[in-house]
Amino acid sequence: MDFTVIAHAVEVDDGIKLLSMRFIKKYAAPDRQRLSAELCEEIAKELDKLGLITLPRRLPTSENASVFVIEKDSALGQTVAVASALATLDRLGQNPLPWLFENYSEARTQLIP
Repeated sequence: MDFTVIAHAVEVDDGIKLLSMRFIKKYAAPDRQRLSAELCEEIAKELDKLGLITLPRRLPTSENASVFVIEKDSALGQTVAVASALATLDRLGQNPLPWLFENYSEARTQLIP
């Protein structure tokens, strides 16, 4: 897997880039016929090693879907990380802000890794 092109694209676009899963698969596993859940987890781990996170946090297996790739150390990346932690706590029934996802219902599905 070679994600240097993706890392450079994110860097050039001020820390965030909207990419199709087809584009990501091209660099992750060009020989694979389709994206599997396991491959998507592996891709997410490799991106994490490069200091990148995605939104949605769980990568879709459809090549037609698009995801935001974000620098983890940027203000937006840190915000996504904090929101993801809240979504995980919410899933565990321990959200200190229980009303949060009532007001922002779409956020929960995008933030759970």
